Amino acid sequence: MACCTARCTLIFLCTLQLLAALERQVFDFLGYQWAPILANFLHIIIVILGLFGTIQYRPRYVVVYTIWTAVWVTWNVFIICFYLDVGGLSKDSELLTFNISQHQSWWSEHGPGCVRKETPVAGMKGTDGHSYVSVIGCTLEYQYIEVLQSSLQILVALVGFVYACYIISAFSEEEDSFDFIGGFDPFPLCPVNEKPNHQLFKESCLPA
Repeated sequence: MACCTARCTLIFLCTLQLLAALERQVFDFLGYQWAPILANFLHIIIVILGLFGTIQYRPRYVVVYTIWTAVWVTWNVFIICFYLDVGGLSKDSELLTFNISQHQSWWSEHGPGCVRKETPVAGMKGTDGHSYVSVIGCTLEYQYIEVLQSSLQILVALVGFVYACYIISAFSEEEDSFDFIGGFDPFPLCPVNEKPNHQLFKESCLPA
């Protein structure tokens, strides 16, 4: 009963992780954040793998999910440090876009309460591509939105890690128990009666 409850809980956590990752992927695409896009893509694939392993009793898939969960927590800690300018990191850098664009988080201009204003640069009349963009009135700064998203990812991942470890242990115990009672024996355990003439061997199986 406990194992069944743990499986259901892990299935729910994996589903929640998928929804959160898909939501995050959409906004990272809108902000052209290429590094998070790749990380989210890998996360979605491995969470689906862990979900399949949990449903189909495949402990190896759950092990892969467990290992990735530790990596995912580390990645989200890095994202938090990046947006809070911790350890020499800067949210104004182009690190998350692989230095190929100057885009920032989509939330930097579209956060709750934000008002976006464009001011044409002097000497560049009629050129829409050259303007100064200012954002005012944001209820919550974009870096804190990103930090909250990463914190939620870490919380769900840690809980999922604990339940995944329990599921792996439960699956291993079930396999050991099944093997102990002869579930994996290739032939039935039957007594063999040898005839005196040593010509034939007759197997007689006891009824179940």
